[in-house]
Parts: sequence; C-alpha cells; structure tokens
Amino acid sequence: MVKVPSKIETWQMLAPGKMKRATIDVPRLEAGEVLIEIAGCGICRNDHAVFYGEVPTGSVTPRTLGHEISGTIVDGDAALLGKEVIIPPVMPCHNCVICKAGRENRCLAAKIPGYSMGIYGGNSSHIVVPLADLCYIKEKKGIPLSHFAVVADAVASTYQAAKRADVQPGDMVIIVGATGGAGVYATQICAAMGAKEVIGIARNEEKLERAMKFGATHVISSRNKTAKEILAEFYSYCMSKSLPPYCGWKIFEWSGTAAGQEIALELLPFIGKLVVGGCGTHQNECSFSRLMTLEADIIGSWACRPKYYPDVLNMVLSGLIRIEPFIKTMPMSQIKEAYEEAHRGGLTQRIVLTPDFEK
Repeated sequence: MVKVPSKIETWQMLAPGKMKRATIDVPRLEAGEVLIEIAGCGICRNDHAVFYGEVPTGSVTPRTLGHEISGTIVDGDAALLGKEVIIPPVMPCHNCVICKAGRENRCLAAKIPGYSMGIYGGNSSHIVVPLADLCYIKEKKGIPLSHFAVVADAVASTYQAAKRADVQPGDMVIIVGATGGAGVYATQICAAMGAKEVIGIARNEEKLERAMKFGATHVISSRNKTAKEILAEFYSYCMSKSLPPYCGWKIFEWSGTAAGQEIALELLPFIGKLVVGGCGTHQNECSFSRLMTLEADIIGSWACRPKYYPDVLNMVLSGLIRIEPFIKTMPMSQIKEAYEEAHRGGLTQRIVLTPDFEK
C-alpha cells in the first residue's frame, strides 16, 4: 500500500547560502501528472553553484533545488502506483518548434525541478511531475533505488553528448575533466560505444588512475601544465601508439572551467569535434578562422533527450556503466553539510541525498 501525503517536506533555499526546512502543499494533480515519493536526489554542480550565488538564481525564492531524482509513484494513474522511476531533469512540452526539431532536451518550456517548477524541487520528500517522459526501472540488479538518481543527469547528460558527437566503434576520444561528476561516466559511455581510444585529462592524478579502470585507455594530468604542454604530451602518446594526433579526434569538455576549455580548444584537430558539456560562467577566446581552417565542429550539449533514458538505464543494468563506485549517500537532514562538501570540491564520489524527514 503506497502512502499519499497531505504535505511535502522540503529544504528550501531562501537566498544565496541560506536554507531552511519547510512544509509546503502538495499541488493538485493535473491530467498526465503523478506524485513521486523521492528516494534520492543527487547534488549537481549547478545546484551548489546556484545555492552559493555563483550563477543567477532567478526570481523564485524560496525555492527547493535538486533536479537529479529517482523515486516511486504514489499518486496519479492507478496503473502506475508503486512503479519505480527516474525523473528526467528536462521534461519537455513536445509541442514547440525546438521539440519538433528533435531537440526536446532544450525545450524552452520544459519543466525542470528546482529551476522552472516554481518552489518545487528534488530536495524534498515528494514532487509532482508529468508522467510522459518518466523512465521506469523494471529491475535494479541490487542497486538501491536512491542511487539511480545519478542516471537522471550525470550519466544521461554524457550519453546525450556522445550521441551529439556520433561516437562510433573505433573512434578516438578525449575527455577533459574525466574525473569529475560527469566525466567519470563520459569515459565509460564512450568506451561502451566502442571508442578505441579514450584519453582522460584532469588535475587529480589519483582519480586519473581510477579512470583507467573505468573506460580510459590513457590519462594525462593537467596539474601545473599549460594547454600547449598538454598538447605536446598528447602528441607524444599518439606517436608512441601510431595514432594520428592531428585529425579526427572527438573531444568532450566536462570540467566547466576556463582551463579545461582552453585545453579542449588547443587539442581540437582537423575534422575534429569538440562537444561542450561542462557548465561555467567564464569566457574563452576562440578564433573562428581557426575553425574554418581545421574544418572542425564545436557543439553544445545540454541534458538528455527523454527518449534515450531506457538505453542509458540498460547500460547501467548490464554493467557497461558502473555508478556504485562514484556515489556517496547522505541523509537529507545533512543537506547543508552536503552542499558545503560538494562546493569545496575534491570529492571522489557524487553526493546523493536520501530523504529522512520522518526521523
């Protein structure tokens, strides 16, 4: 028997750096909507960047952050009660010009928990969402339901980026920011898609060693190195492996930092592709004429098309993508400490908050 609450317990952001526990109304369910009991909510870089005022918060405060969510349907369509699901962070309208162009992950009318759904977000006991694009978890293979929260964004976004780059068996790939919250999955996804070379670049040498166990074929530490020094090291590796360093590589920038983007641009080769998935507020200089002479592509990638989620979930359940080594759970009652820890950086695991309002 599922339990339908009369209220939602939540942790609201009041202003940058300020958060409090609150009780809010359960919104009335409209046709095509369901109420989800949240099992886990991951802390994305964007969440703590918004919380600490590093990016604009928008006009709605108080508000509940959190868009990386897994849980169980407890109200709505009777046939769906008890179903365990992953909630795509971007739930599109499916009617606009962007959606009809097959780019619904960037729908401007999309419902995004914590951002475009008023006061409602994932750092809560429950949330009401459209059911159209939910990803149903039919089996868990021993993985806790809360852990599937990371599939919503961290995993699925890197899959979307790989699809944008059209990664194919035999491709040569570079992941800048390979040890970050998304980069650890980007290496695995590109390897699972058949890339013959997956070079990981990041600052932390310990984490880079770990990347070699999760998809990377070679790693380069960027610590205390210029972009040109990294390019020289990359060329040296290619020469040792009889690989062409000057053409055809597909580069993914997942660090979201100025330094990471500078490295990615420096590595961009003839007929290469650079997919930008990491988010930051800085600016970089790029010569458009260089793109012309290289005949290279720079592509943006945002979130993930809902239609891809079953494929991503199957990759997790089949073991092609490992999520367990990269997750740290914390009770939602420790949300302030969790946000502080995530914001400090240096974590080897992504924090997933698990609701404990009844304790």
